[in-house]
Amino acid sequence: MTDNVKTLCPYCGVGCGLEVLPPNASSPGNSNWKVKGDRAHPSSKGMVCVKGATITESIDCDRALYPMIRESLDQPFRRASWDETLDLVASRLKSVYEKSGGDAVCMYGSGQMQTEDYYVAQKLLKGCLGTNNFDSNSRLCMSSAVAGYVQSLGSDGPPCCYDDLELTDCAFIIGANAAECHPIVFNRLQKHHKRHHDVKLIVVDPRRTPTAEVADLHLAIQPGTDIDLLNGIAYLLRHWGEIDKSFIDECTSQFSDFAEVIQHYPPQEVAKRCGISVADIELAARYWSQSERVLSLWSQGVNQSSEGTAKVCSLINLHLLTGQIGKPGSGPFSLTGQPNAMGGREVGGLAHLLPGYRSVSNDQHRQDLEQFWQLPPGQISPYPGRTAWDIITGLETGEVEFLWIVATNPAVSLPDLERVKAALSKSPFTICQDAYYPTETTAYAHVLLPAAQWGEKTGTMTNSERVVTLCSAFRPPVGSALADWDIIAQVAKRLGFGDKFAFTSSAQVYDEFVQLTRDRPCDITGLSHEKLLTEGAIQWPCPDKGDISPKRLYTDLRFPTADGRAKFTSCHSRGLAEPPDPEYPFVLTTGRLYGHWHTQTRTGRIDKIRQMHPEPFIEIHPRDAHKLGIADNEWVEVRSRRGIAQFPAKITKAIAPNTVFVPMHWGYLWAEKSEANALTHPISCPDSLQPELKACAVQIVSLAVKPADYSSVSLLQTRS
Repeated sequence: MTDNVKTLCPYCGVGCGLEVLPPNASSPGNSNWKVKGDRAHPSSKGMVCVKGATITESIDCDRALYPMIRESLDQPFRRASWDETLDLVASRLKSVYEKSGGDAVCMYGSGQMQTEDYYVAQKLLKGCLGTNNFDSNSRLCMSSAVAGYVQSLGSDGPPCCYDDLELTDCAFIIGANAAECHPIVFNRLQKHHKRHHDVKLIVVDPRRTPTAEVADLHLAIQPGTDIDLLNGIAYLLRHWGEIDKSFIDECTSQFSDFAEVIQHYPPQEVAKRCGISVADIELAARYWSQSERVLSLWSQGVNQSSEGTAKVCSLINLHLLTGQIGKPGSGPFSLTGQPNAMGGREVGGLAHLLPGYRSVSNDQHRQDLEQFWQLPPGQISPYPGRTAWDIITGLETGEVEFLWIVATNPAVSLPDLERVKAALSKSPFTICQDAYYPTETTAYAHVLLPAAQWGEKTGTMTNSERVVTLCSAFRPPVGSALADWDIIAQVAKRLGFGDKFAFTSSAQVYDEFVQLTRDRPCDITGLSHEKLLTEGAIQWPCPDKGDISPKRLYTDLRFPTADGRAKFTSCHSRGLAEPPDPEYPFVLTTGRLYGHWHTQTRTGRIDKIRQMHPEPFIEIHPRDAHKLGIADNEWVEVRSRRGIAQFPAKITKAIAPNTVFVPMHWGYLWAEKSEANALTHPISCPDSLQPELKACAVQIVSLAVKPADYSSVSLLQTRS
């Protein structure tokens, strides 16, 4: 290709538009592709962070080039042809399915998959095979936001847009370090905040992150006290009479139950539980009450919790209490973690969902899909499939006999890693379908399928504000890599479902999928690859008929519930699933750093980013470090009830006392004994089934010097 190609950054859920410049155009004599921000993209307007700016530097590093097979994990891989490998995958899947049924077959996908990849996977597993055992790493990311939106508003889908960042009077950020994790969104908000001195920024986080540094009010609450704080603010708003009574009466239900609950959260009690002052709680409530347009933003600090859904609902309650929804500059806005987590939600990419914002438990929804896919009545199971953690426990018990992992790295990202690794070691047959080799997870694979990655295949992704972007290929795949949807479709054909997978392009896949969104909340029947290519990124809803302004949802103040009303959800705080105790006195919280992305499968292969973040660390408050006798940069061992990890200490007042922080990016390929998730537990939210990755109880022991067997030099670097 010789022309510049427009695409989407494949990292976080901000969904920044990129323009890829071919080597000759960017730097004669240089073989590297270059990228710049796409000024025409409505979400990012030409801005790009360091991850997006360096993305092309990883596309040829440690790529999976050819299919590979081995009989057992103690044997080396051998190169194989696609025909041999796909025949093996199909025959093994068929054998397991016929012997043990659909529950023995699982696929674990990723928000890195394009919508077309997701759709073909749903059609095969949930449709043709009749098993809902497709889950994705969005279970670790946004499932609490999904459940919260559904419970409170009647449907998934963030009701806000990025333009609201520049229209709000008060931004309330809770459980999100947007400056590092969603930098372009935060850049837009920060510019607005700087230009308008009357605009208030409140940040709720146990850490004084770069996001909190620029806040008008930083509430460094104790981990697990989010609901206490939110109910405490609601108590004050109601006590002061700063509520929208007409909105409550006309547009909501269950207010009386909520009003009774918040009576138990007076500011003095909330201050004690949260570890902050009464004055700061009152100031937060004043900022909210005095603002005509309040925009709340949250991410993993809220979602990754044993009460994640309740936290989301408690935040939405504040919007319902004050009528702050459905109008410019206001509303509850979840910041999606991955580039196509929203697209995955649209297409049913979690174990309880079906395409078009449908549910497996809804009789009519299943019938819709069975008729559309021309399946026998009753083919789609009415029971939710295995979640990410259920897959692990299924491997432990022997109930899961066939595991297909696509574009994700669970041997680093799942909680309770030693248990996860032991379970993966027991898997009778595991497929890893990835663009890179090795990853930590490929050590547990029997089959490796080389996938075309970003830039080598064309498909769509949907960002946090419901904007769909066509990600156009700008070069052919390396080696014999294939697009994920194509690999899955070829297996489906070998299983005898060729008539249902006769796709010759991802555009055909998309055209079929969008028909399943007709008259659904996420209606995108008006979209196609051709339209997105010619008109650029487009926000949904975008039906093929009617005139809908999609910027914001619920502008008519009617909600997709049985009675058209949003629902107050009454929640008391239960606190942490694993609170600190005398033996494990600290709460460990985890998170991301500006330069890295998830488990470093891409960013760890980029020199500039490795130099930005050369090794992992643990943040400890000076008061706690003094008690433990730990100096700055001194090595410590962190122990939980599940595992251990070792880090150099970073002594800083940026972390609250009794709380410590570790970045989650490092698996054993990048540094030894530095896996944050060796420490975390799998206890999850009962509604969203999202694990509480953000908090576990740990103890800290000084090692004084760096362990003799520790290396922060990537094993990939030493191998090369």
